[in-house]
Amino acid sequence: MNQILDFLGENMEMIYILILSIFVGVEVIGHVPSVLHTPLMSGANAIHGVVIIGAIIVMQNAEPDNVTAITLGFVSVFLGTLNVVGGFAVTDRMLEMFKKKK
Repeated sequence: MNQILDFLGENMEMIYILILSIFVGVEVIGHVPSVLHTPLMSGANAIHGVVIIGAIIVMQNAEPDNVTAITLGFVSVFLGTLNVVGGFAVTDRMLEMFKKKK
């Protein structure tokens, strides 16, 4: 318990930044018009490619006996891939609405 309190005490500025960024993110997302929601979210999902690359780098540099890092890396790659594929699927369906029908 003391280690947790020491960690919180040493990183108080970063915790404040994290909390403020959560509030700013909620405010920004809350004021997005519904017309722009789908394109914005599909673009944000495509950014998860960065998460996939980061997770692959973590898994590559992890020691073979570090099961936690390898497991977290695998889960990150899996969930990031699902998010990227979902973002592209939503974008594709959205673009289908604008094509002329035969």
